[in-house]
Amino acid sequence: MGAWIACRRADVRFADAVGAVAPGLLVAQAVGRLGNYFNQELFGLPTDLPWGLVIDRPNAAIPTGLGADVLFHPTFLYESIWDLAVFFLLALVLRKRLRPAKGALFLAYIGLYSLGRFITEGLRTDPLMFGSIRVAQVVSLLSVAAALIAVPIMLRRTRA
Repeated sequence: MGAWIACRRADVRFADAVGAVAPGLLVAQAVGRLGNYFNQELFGLPTDLPWGLVIDRPNAAIPTGLGADVLFHPTFLYESIWDLAVFFLLALVLRKRLRPAKGALFLAYIGLYSLGRFITEGLRTDPLMFGSIRVAQVVSLLSVAAALIAVPIMLRRTRA
């Protein structure tokens, strides 16, 4: 809301502003996920993969009944890598293609970020469920669907 008000006061199109900051948001989110490592939060389910993460005990987020030697998916690392990959995709590939459609770059960011978030949320231990799927995954699916619908419409309108 604050960004929208600032754009109105500065006489800057909101769609232009959010499109300009979208790639930078991804880098900020990727770096911000490192805080989850230091806080030992938002890790995933148990894994036997070689890059499994050691989580200090006690930790309320660890499911009960697991031994002290159990490793966990570093989902914050997965999300950080995804964010950086989407940054390069938006900044280097899609920026020029989506620029004519005001707001399309930001919606592409929302959709692609949400796609990665859907996957990482599926690996987490979050107990907040909506049936057999996590609530965060439902929100991610809705965001991906909105982007898949809106971006092509916006691109068609600019070509017409």
